[in-house]
Amino acid sequence: MKNNPFAYVLSGLFVLLAHLAMLANIMYNGNYAQLSDVWTLAGTVLGLDLAWFIIMPFFRQHSHTVDFILILILNMSLIFQSCFGEVHLALKHMITCIAALAASRIGFFLCRDHNWIAKQKKFVWIGIGVVMIIILLFTGSRSMWINFGSFTIQPSELLKPLLVMACATSVAEQQKKHKLLWFNVVWENLILLGITAAICLLQWWCRDLGSIPTFAAIYAAGFLMRICYPKAKFSKKTLIGAGIAVLAIAGIGIKLAPAYVRDRLFVDIWSDKTGNGYQQSQALIAIADGGWFGKGPGKGFLHNVFAYESDIVFSTISEEWGLLFALMVIFIILLMLAIPLINPARSYYHGTLAAGVCAAFTVQMALNIFGSCNMIPFTGVTIPFISMGGTSMVTSGLMAGMLIASQSPEFGKLPTKKAPAKKKKPASRPAVRKGAQA
Repeated sequence: MKNNPFAYVLSGLFVLLAHLAMLANIMYNGNYAQLSDVWTLAGTVLGLDLAWFIIMPFFRQHSHTVDFILILILNMSLIFQSCFGEVHLALKHMITCIAALAASRIGFFLCRDHNWIAKQKKFVWIGIGVVMIIILLFTGSRSMWINFGSFTIQPSELLKPLLVMACATSVAEQQKKHKLLWFNVVWENLILLGITAAICLLQWWCRDLGSIPTFAAIYAAGFLMRICYPKAKFSKKTLIGAGIAVLAIAGIGIKLAPAYVRDRLFVDIWSDKTGNGYQQSQALIAIADGGWFGKGPGKGFLHNVFAYESDIVFSTISEEWGLLFALMVIFIILLMLAIPLINPARSYYHGTLAAGVCAAFTVQMALNIFGSCNMIPFTGVTIPFISMGGTSMVTSGLMAGMLIASQSPEFGKLPTKKAPAKKKKPASRPAVRKGAQA
């Protein structure tokens, strides 16, 4: 797509047509008080599309595929959030969508040169430590949020992209092995294990157990990429031992979990529809009421239930737009994650970077969707780019930028060595003819 203007224009038209189809559905089937509300939403969505299409060619990239999918899903999200209950422009969500687009540029510029970003790994570790200290000091008593009046941020979300960058590695780094007792270990791998354990303990202390699987998935993706780099030899016993250790830790975690968490593990939502099972039971009812094609934008009931726009947003979309449309949205996000598999990353560092992002997004979506559908305990984790949430949206945009960087990397120039100066040959003495007199 880099040198193909036709493909660029065609991709832009596809995104515009997708958003126009959704806006047309709102106009003819939506619940709105005034037609001007629909026009305001339409102008905002199409304006963001066109602005993004104009800006993108100014960035030097090998491919803009992830960028097109990103603007597609973000404006779909803006349309969803603007229709829950009644059609109106969700101004706050629009701002966070723009912030996510800006964050994707930051993630791209930060990670496109793997030679440079790999050298900053110690600063990434320090950044993780600083964020953890901020959580302990400023979020209050075992909380996740920092309040600035009506504005709140969730610092733990920033740990996700930082941990992804910490887990990213190159083949060369995995060759630096040292003898520890009877094992050959890489010190960086042990440091990474300690960092991940500290983050999970902090999440447990903050009562945010739902985020622990996401951090564990990021570490697992990085761990597998570290031990399975090309032509590496690793013991199957190590993998089996690691699996047993994970199961043991999970069992201990469930045993020591707070009472409300254990209740969610074993609750029967239909016998406790007004208690712990309220959100899940209402979410399932909403999915059933919406059917395949939904009640219509703004015509649902689930917007009256707590966290309809974040924790159970999949059910809210299913009720108003239909299960078919909700599944299509998830498919689009998965398509964005599959791009690094279709077009392999151009360095091992970018490959491990993309693996961590894909692991985080996939686990988050699974926890939200399966939790809403009562297939697993309800965790309250958001769907990337779809759920309402400023900090979550910005960090998701930053991680999308990492995917873009893995597809359009920029390699630093290797230092050139000066060629050694050629030695001057000594001047040859004139030949003397035979018989010549001295």
